[in-house]
Amino acid sequence: MLKIEHLTKTYGDFKAVDDLSLHIAPGEIYGFIGHNGAGKTTTLKSVVGIQSFDAGEITIGGVSVRSDPIACKKQIAYIPDNPDLYEYMTGIQYLNFVADIFGVGAVERSERIHTYAETFELTADLGEPISAYSHGMRQKLAIISALIHEPKLILMDEPFVGLDPKATHSLKLIMREICDQGGAIFFSTHVLEVAEKLCDKVAIIKGGRLIRCGSMEEVRGDESLESVFLELEE
Repeated sequence: MLKIEHLTKTYGDFKAVDDLSLHIAPGEIYGFIGHNGAGKTTTLKSVVGIQSFDAGEITIGGVSVRSDPIACKKQIAYIPDNPDLYEYMTGIQYLNFVADIFGVGAVERSERIHTYAETFELTADLGEPISAYSHGMRQKLAIISALIHEPKLILMDEPFVGLDPKATHSLKLIMREICDQGGAIFFSTHVLEVAEKLCDKVAIIKGGRLIRCGSMEEVRGDESLESVFLELEE
């Protein structure tokens, strides 16, 4: 589904991502772990085409992000850590705007918006301007907008930050359902307990370099993920 091969990104003399290679297969929830500044967000932004990279290759469903970025973007959704939404729109206007971009039909979008808005308890607020939304409400709206076109691959940067416990639980269930249906999810998180319970595989990055990856059992062994992470980060 997603192949990152020898990805390198520098800012001046600083190497934010250094020769990173990862493969995320259909059906996998893949966690991406590292301290602030480790290179997680840079990697995610390179995958979704928000920023260029200096070396390496990224393919989504066999399509190169460099050579055909539009085809790649049709297959994915991205939820940043701080969603930057159009505040002058109402929630429902924004969701319809995203659905228009991806060519989602009227019946499908109506059903999906209704389902996910109910799930995340946002239905009553869809008529309000986004400028009036709290951080948690914006996060929920961004999640719903990412699900409207049923992407094959979803990339998320700290998706649980700002969500209440019920919304967090609902998102976990949706993530598992998407992958059970053949999709894939690649997300960064600082919440190691969530990663340990939710992820099929995990990658740990430090200083832009991959230091361990594999199935949860392979990475943590007989220890907790938190213990392994702290040992590797020393």
